[in-house]
Amino acid sequence: MSISVSQVTRTFGTQKALNNVSFEINSGEVVGFLGPNGAGKSTMMKIITGYLPQTAGTVKVCGMDVSDNSLDYRKRIGYLPEHNPLYLDMYVKEYLKHIAGIYKLGRTSKTKVEEAIDLTGLRPECKKKIGSLSKGYRQRVGLAQALLPDPEVLILDEPTTGLDPNQIIEVRELIKKVGQHKTIMLSTHIMQEVQAICERVIIIKKGEIIANEKANNLSSLSTDNNYIIKCEFTKPINPDDLRKINSILNIDPISEYKYIISTTSDIREDIFDWSVSNNHKILTLTLEQQNIETIFRQLTQ
Repeated sequence: MSISVSQVTRTFGTQKALNNVSFEINSGEVVGFLGPNGAGKSTMMKIITGYLPQTAGTVKVCGMDVSDNSLDYRKRIGYLPEHNPLYLDMYVKEYLKHIAGIYKLGRTSKTKVEEAIDLTGLRPECKKKIGSLSKGYRQRVGLAQALLPDPEVLILDEPTTGLDPNQIIEVRELIKKVGQHKTIMLSTHIMQEVQAICERVIIIKKGEIIANEKANNLSSLSTDNNYIIKCEFTKPINPDDLRKINSILNIDPISEYKYIISTTSDIREDIFDWSVSNNHKILTLTLEQQNIETIFRQLTQ
């Protein structure tokens, strides 16, 4: 077990940021840690990494209790905070050598720095000052410093926040590559990122865990049992005629020939029969699955 969190509570004065939180992350898993702003995500991550003590409960990383404040477990964790703290006046390689010194990597420092540079794709920029890099490359520097001690566990708090679409894809691919050999706990607001990277999802709301499920089984958490059917015809139809089919709740036109149909059951066969009897040709008729963004909104609103 890489991370074990048991009945953790954290208070700030009278405010309870975490309330009796428990979950486990197995070795080699990539887990998305989701929740609205202020839900307690960053607080939980700071407790796991030892930056913040819990008020009550137990947290273990690689079998070691974080309350012991041991350097042994800290060496096993790589941490990229939400606001990536970097020395902007330092050169990339200079900065990574500095971090290697903090980790006391000794004779392996040079090798570890070079490996981190190659793994994160920083080789073309490694002789530049960090302050001159794009935000995407700064995130790569942050990931490189987190990877320097070759940790068993990576804690990534909003690793793609503020990046443009190309940079998001680059960092996402990097995380997927690293995740083949490490345990990763990833916080993000980008639902597509969760679908692309994570095997399991933990959702927190107001300091309490409200969902802990495999990513491909999230539809079981949906509180909405309606079906969504997308339909495209070769010519405009009269939606009022289509509404005569039983189970249809709503029909939303998205273009002259395309419609989103909300129903209480899968009525694609009925729509096909209606089209034939009314001399309409169908180009597409698909049943849409509930996506993670919809389910997240249902659970956290």
